Amino acid sequence: MLDLNAIYEVITFAIGDTKAGSKMGKLQVKNLSDSTVLNCILWEETLNRLDSKLFRSNNQIKILQGTYNEKYNNCLVSDIALIKEAKTGLDEVSRDNLFDKIFAFVNKIQDKRLVEFITSLLFEHEKEFKVTPAAKLMHHNYIGGLLQHTFECLDISENVLTKCNNKINPDIVYAACILHDFGKIFEYNIDLETGLIEYNEEFRKDWRTHSQWGFSICMNNGFKEVAKMIAAHHGRTDWGALIDLDEKDAEPYMYIIHHVDDLSAKFGKISISDLN
Repeated sequence: MLDLNAIYEVITFAIGDTKAGSKMGKLQVKNLSDSTVLNCILWEETLNRLDSKLFRSNNQIKILQGTYNEKYNNCLVSDIALIKEAKTGLDEVSRDNLFDKIFAFVNKIQDKRLVEFITSLLFEHEKEFKVTPAAKLMHHNYIGGLLQHTFECLDISENVLTKCNNKINPDIVYAACILHDFGKIFEYNIDLETGLIEYNEEFRKDWRTHSQWGFSICMNNGFKEVAKMIAAHHGRTDWGALIDLDEKDAEPYMYIIHHVDDLSAKFGKISISDLN
């Protein structure tokens, strides 16, 4: 139900078309007092009147005018006030520092051909890599989120490797950490003013997911072990993995990126609030 006295936190916002051809905003917010989620609708006239920066993820807002529709389980909102503006993500200095830290791991790789391959990708797509989020909703969904997530995966994996008794080649682990989500620079678009994230529909015409992109580019360049780790990093096919780790013949090294990725997504700097 709508509480006009409540402070809400923006979860997601998207603009679509109605059957009549006008614009309609879909806003999802969380009541900070009890964590209940409210789904809101904003008609085109309201969207034209309000500043789009109001809908930035993690903004704290107050609904000034709105009516709750029990039939559709949503609220028709006609006015909003900004209470606290959220960050859009990491600042430029922080992003540059993370990029340097990631590149330091590239220099730990012994395979020169793999170093050249990763270095080429990093510098060709440096601008996009430094601003892309690691997800739309689930984790690290802010400017520079992919950088933060990638570094966390590398940092965790370095510690994991010390427990593996030299049974796993660090080269392929570091490479897979860097490249497992690299395709997200093509999969997502992020508005640098508002921090709002949308899927790149052109990318989705050609590719299923970022995992397919990463798997394909590594396979095409002869890095089969890295490709397999990327293909398996979501763990199960019903979670988006191309290789299901529940299969009996999955090789042990293929599990590492799945678990490292999961740890970062659950315990890393996963949201804007972690950056404050």
